[in-house]
Amino acid sequence: MEAYKACSARYKYFFLLKFPHAYHDKAYIPFQLVVGYMSPEKAIKTFRDLLSFLTIIPAGGKEDFIFTTAEHVYLFPIIGGVIGILAGAYFLGAGVIVHFLLGLVNRLVDLPVYLISKLAVAAMTVAFLLVLTGLQHFDGLIDLGNAFGLRNLHDRKMVAHAWTVTNWGALLALIVEFGAFAGLFLIKPLFAFGAIVAAELSAKLAMVTIVWIGKPTHKGLGSIFLQKGKTKRDLIAYALSALIVYPFFALTGKPYLGFVGVGLVLISIPVALVMEKVAENVFGGVSGDAIGATNEVARAVTLILTAGVLMLI
Repeated sequence: MEAYKACSARYKYFFLLKFPHAYHDKAYIPFQLVVGYMSPEKAIKTFRDLLSFLTIIPAGGKEDFIFTTAEHVYLFPIIGGVIGILAGAYFLGAGVIVHFLLGLVNRLVDLPVYLISKLAVAAMTVAFLLVLTGLQHFDGLIDLGNAFGLRNLHDRKMVAHAWTVTNWGALLALIVEFGAFAGLFLIKPLFAFGAIVAAELSAKLAMVTIVWIGKPTHKGLGSIFLQKGKTKRDLIAYALSALIVYPFFALTGKPYLGFVGVGLVLISIPVALVMEKVAENVFGGVSGDAIGATNEVARAVTLILTAGVLMLI
């Protein structure tokens, strides 16, 4: 009983939900067992640490932000939503500026303004996403590609940690990122903003999934995530992703498209399953590089499938 009182007195908040008093109903305990508690101060610190790890935004993450991030992998979709919204806003803003500039040039030289504008904005947005995420996931994709073609497991692990880019690494990176560019280029403008948000949610959910199902290949950054990130709370990531993506598609005028958006985000699950098998075959398990590569592959696959699905609607 004393332990319960101490627990109640310390944790008065579940995220931003405040309980009326310290000695509330014992239904409090199951919440802790499933998802834990988070005071407002800890919630802010966790958000800043996650943002610092997954983007280049200087949110002021402290020395322990790696461990905080690993313990709260299930919140990755929140940051994915933030990244998606920023990239979606960039897409819209870049579209306006590029179209205006091409319009000026078109007065002097006859140009296919719409086509060039779509090509330029799609490429700029993919580049923006790579830069915003600090190229760390892109680096993991290259490292995974570097290991392709090597027969010895030890050599694969060594080349993945080397500061080099092989032909295989460059080829894999180009294929994946071109896929993301092509998917975004083919998406109807009305759905572009929601598609970008869905792609980033899918990318982060794929990372959560591969962390949940994978086994570490060696001690390192990836093993920290696989050790601390395997919890029942990971289920929250799937619910968060669905809740975040639904309105971005439903508000386009057809509410049922919200469920289409949810389905597109859940494509991340089979992508993560495939990437876990790839990582197992290449590295003998899931490494930090494999987790990062999964982010890039899931984004590209989601954008391509989104373009295909929306063409049928």
